[in-house]
Amino acid sequence: MQKMSYPYETWTVCKPKVTGSKGVVVAQEIEAASIGARIIESGGNAIDGAIATAFALSVTEPWMSGLGGGGFMMLYLANENRVRVIDFGMISPKMTDLADYPLSGDIGADLFGWPAVAGDTNLHGAKSVAVPGAVAGYGLAVEQFATKSWGELIAPALDLAKRGHRKTWWTTLNVAAEAKLLNLYSQSRDDWLPDGFVPTVSADNEYTYLKLEKLAHTLKTLKENGPEYFYQGELAESLVADVQNAGGKLSKQDLIDYSAKVVDPITAIRGSLVYNLLPGMSAGPTFLDALENIPEFDMEKPSPDSHAFTAKALIEAYRKRFETMGHSGDVGDRSCTTNISAVDHHGNMVIMTTTLLSRFGSRYVAPTSGILLNNGINWFDPRPDRPNSIAAGKKPLSNMCPMIATKQGRPVFGLGASGGRKILPAVFQLASYINDFNMDLDTALDEPRFDVSGINKIIYDPRFDMKVQKSLEKVSSAEPWFPSAFPSMYAVPSGVQILGKDTLIGGAHTHSPLSGAVGVG
Repeated sequence: MQKMSYPYETWTVCKPKVTGSKGVVVAQEIEAASIGARIIESGGNAIDGAIATAFALSVTEPWMSGLGGGGFMMLYLANENRVRVIDFGMISPKMTDLADYPLSGDIGADLFGWPAVAGDTNLHGAKSVAVPGAVAGYGLAVEQFATKSWGELIAPALDLAKRGHRKTWWTTLNVAAEAKLLNLYSQSRDDWLPDGFVPTVSADNEYTYLKLEKLAHTLKTLKENGPEYFYQGELAESLVADVQNAGGKLSKQDLIDYSAKVVDPITAIRGSLVYNLLPGMSAGPTFLDALENIPEFDMEKPSPDSHAFTAKALIEAYRKRFETMGHSGDVGDRSCTTNISAVDHHGNMVIMTTTLLSRFGSRYVAPTSGILLNNGINWFDPRPDRPNSIAAGKKPLSNMCPMIATKQGRPVFGLGASGGRKILPAVFQLASYINDFNMDLDTALDEPRFDVSGINKIIYDPRFDMKVQKSLEKVSSAEPWFPSAFPSMYAVPSGVQILGKDTLIGGAHTHSPLSGAVGVG
């Protein structure tokens, strides 16, 4: 009997292929994806569907993303025949001071492997909160590109919040993982540790719910007053007061001055396709660096050589990233990001990646509004004079990598993922499977992948045949690790693909238990 040196789950996991003639929405929680699909079915476009899904996720999977986070939205706009990007990333508050995060001399406890800060105040609590951009990003998308109104898109999330968060075993697992820190903050305890315990599911398979009454009220006021209310209204004032009373640096001026921006993507040609990627402080430039170091493949299917070339290219791209842009990666399974993918029959396509950064972000729920806030300060290096050091009014280096591939100006497929530094290798390999080896999205998602985000070690799926495994071991130190539901060693990707006028495909990460694609038509 072969000895297993890695965690091994003994089931075979698959998800059904999902198609739609009018649209498809994919998310890491299928109830939210279903809401986005219903929006498209009612006449909305892919942008409408993605935004409604994002709002819904603030209730159905709030440890991953929500009103208190930020991110990026990549859009193919059919009426303009072009790809645009909405940047709604977080920014450090203007009063941020590196001196407020003194090093303790210990090894860091969370995502990035930074030297530990005294009291871990860069990891959790009010001092870890950066200026949230999510509401501004959704608002800008509604204003410029949606067909439904702001109120129509937020209404389903409001209904969910009035009902409460539906408890599942996945809720139990995620809350349990962060219970120690959630217990430090009063509203976090009230929302997520009822009666002082991790929530459990009903033994008779009937759904039970966690009440989120303050979040429901906040969604109602946002629905009535629009996104500006988050940044300049009474909601903004309550957020600032809650954060400052708890020792954080978020100010009224931070919120007033925040704005999401529409920018152009950076691009690269691969074969007959154009890859559209995020510019700036993201994984987009690193994706392009890897692409420059990989040859065109003239084989019909992936081979040991193609995998080795891909691994080498990604490793070298990461080395350049760390040297020139700074370190922004995770060393564990605690990254807290969600990816939403949507497409409609007009050809509009959205790949949106949003995050609170860590699971449950700052673990601090604002007592007045019930908004779970990010811990974006943890993106920054607490050491001085580094490319990504903590500083005031600064955008952090992000690992997010939504991409859309176009051919002759029309979208072909779009991909994104959650998973910290593991995002880029996942998206890069999936793009190669689809473009270089002519796989459809579902086939690509089921293919084994490897991760090189640690640079000095390749982690690979042992489903690769021995020839591939040996080729990876020649590139770098390598170790097998079987894909599992929790944690995920190979990111949590999703995507959409257009195979024909009436054939739209959506695919979700197989091992993510609640993820799913929902087709329309």
